[in-house]
Amino acid sequence: MMRIGLLESDHVAGHLHNVAGDYADMLVRLLAEHAPDLEVVRHDVVAGEPVPDPSTADGWILPGSRYGVHDQGIPWIDELVDFVRDADAQDAPMVGICFGHQLLAHALGGEVRRADHGWGVGVHEATVVSATDWMDPSLPSYRLLVSHQDQVVRLPEGASLLATSRHAPVAAYQRGRVVGFQGHPEFVADYADALMAERVERIGAPVVEAARATLDTPTDHGAVARWVGRFFHASGD
Repeated sequence: MMRIGLLESDHVAGHLHNVAGDYADMLVRLLAEHAPDLEVVRHDVVAGEPVPDPSTADGWILPGSRYGVHDQGIPWIDELVDFVRDADAQDAPMVGICFGHQLLAHALGGEVRRADHGWGVGVHEATVVSATDWMDPSLPSYRLLVSHQDQVVRLPEGASLLATSRHAPVAAYQRGRVVGFQGHPEFVADYADALMAERVERIGAPVVEAARATLDTPTDHGAVARWVGRFFHASGD
């Protein structure tokens, strides 16, 4: 078993808990099914729990959030940036999902900004442009639920593009023992639908309508979860 720290950076609104639980619940369930040799330890950073020392786990997951890496006056975001730099200096394996994907890139010298073409929501397909050994099963492309308005527009120095999509040119990347995915492998369609319903005015009704039409599309959340497990084991060897 590998001990993986999960740095919680958001919580599901209380009235939506009955859909699929909290964000960490979704991720823990996903990994328990597809990467059962990972022991996930939760750290509720967004609620004020201190950011842990990178040496206290074998690897780290930075998940999604309603917040953005450039939001001002949110101390825990700055603390996570410092954590990422410290963990990177210690060669600790890290996986970022959506906000976490963006935070890793931002902290390590890349660039994140609002997407020129608005929100990405629904099921999106990413094309794999550079496969690695830990990306097993091998897929030429993969589909995940997405929900974001920020995206990585420039990779950190030394990073390689792994996958790209029409909406997010940087859909996945790797820099040594750091990997980011723009999509949400932990999301389920019912929760994505409920979240979009809460954000129609912010996202735009036509975009939400088009995204809802994709929710029956099969996704590759299980394959991507297995990639995450294999990445941690490959990085821990």
